[in-house]
Amino acid sequence: MAYAAWTDANAYAVGNIVRSTSLQASGLVFRCTTAGTSGASEPAWATDIGSTVTDNTVVWTAISSVFEDLAQLAPSAIIELFELHLDATLHGSSDVYRWHGGVNANVTGNIIWNGNAYIRLPIQAEGFEYTNTGSLPRPTLTVANLDSTVTNLLLLVNATTVGNDLGGATVKRIRTLKKYLDGETAADPHAKFPDEIWFIDRKASESRDVVSFELASKFDLPGIKLPKRQLIANICQWKYRSTECSYTGTDYYDINDSQVGTLAQDKCGKRISSCKARFGSTAELPFGSYPSAGL
Repeated sequence: MAYAAWTDANAYAVGNIVRSTSLQASGLVFRCTTAGTSGASEPAWATDIGSTVTDNTVVWTAISSVFEDLAQLAPSAIIELFELHLDATLHGSSDVYRWHGGVNANVTGNIIWNGNAYIRLPIQAEGFEYTNTGSLPRPTLTVANLDSTVTNLLLLVNATTVGNDLGGATVKRIRTLKKYLDGETAADPHAKFPDEIWFIDRKASESRDVVSFELASKFDLPGIKLPKRQLIANICQWKYRSTECSYTGTDYYDINDSQVGTLAQDKCGKRISSCKARFGSTAELPFGSYPSAGL
């Protein structure tokens, strides 16, 4: 049975399960763990499993919308759907292409889910597993190209941005169960795993048979370190007399913190002593560095 939507000013008993009134990317529904009456407006729903939300006198606990189905001895088949979202600036259009591999269940044609048609097309998706090594996965999405559909798409986007090869396009991976597809007795677009959002990093290969793309997370930024700002102990990183520095006074000092008479001679030494000379030795100092980093 599909999950019922939350309603206002309604009495809920422990164990009742509702969904948000709008489609959520988290794939969560909410079980009543403290009975009561819901509020006049929909609460801000939690986005992780196990979190609780207070709704007037009701307390909701977030649960997976598909967990109980998967825990059965004979769960419904898992359906894997893919959406390719183009960027108008990069690719000349904002078209969305929807595909499914058709190998998860006895499906012989296109799939309708949440009112959208997903074309059956041979797809191989690998490398989505997360590990504890600290590195983010870089999945590979290989799409059949027997009718040159993907090649023609590449030619179109490369006409807008030369050599782009769909780089920067968004790939959304959606997983649900066959029983929740449109047309099934339990059809429900809210019952799904959390959506996964990836971006095409590069075209790995192209032939008359298949085109393969390497995907990356939005957080996978080669060459970028965290924290992005370098931890330096004793040299201020703010620009002198900038918004961060905030010094606008008419007391002028040279690079050695000796007082001088004109603004032209005013040079900051980038030390704590330089801050103290300008703001005072007991004042709060906007020093743009980390004096305790070396301790």
